[in-house]
Amino acid sequence: MVDENEVKGTVTEGAGRLKDAAGGLTGDSGLQAEGKFDQVQGTAQKEYGDFLEQAREQLEEATVLVREQPFAAIGIAAGVGFLLGFLLIPSRG
Repeated sequence: MVDENEVKGTVTEGAGRLKDAAGGLTGDSGLQAEGKFDQVQGTAQKEYGDFLEQAREQLEEATVLVREQPFAAIGIAAGVGFLLGFLLIPSRG
């Protein structure tokens, strides 16, 4: 499934390429700079969309694991909680 941000980023990047090319042909450095900015912005938005898609997939995998092995999930959560408590609470000694 393609994320909305990936689509918007692709469109923005493409529009930026067109502006950059048009600015280069007409000698309009402002339009060319705007095009380069749009390209970078589009690429960043595509990467953000890809990150969100991967995060959703990882969340789905974790949800399936918890449903299939609830006791293991509880044990892992307890272990992580104990470790965080041990690391974050200063010793009283």
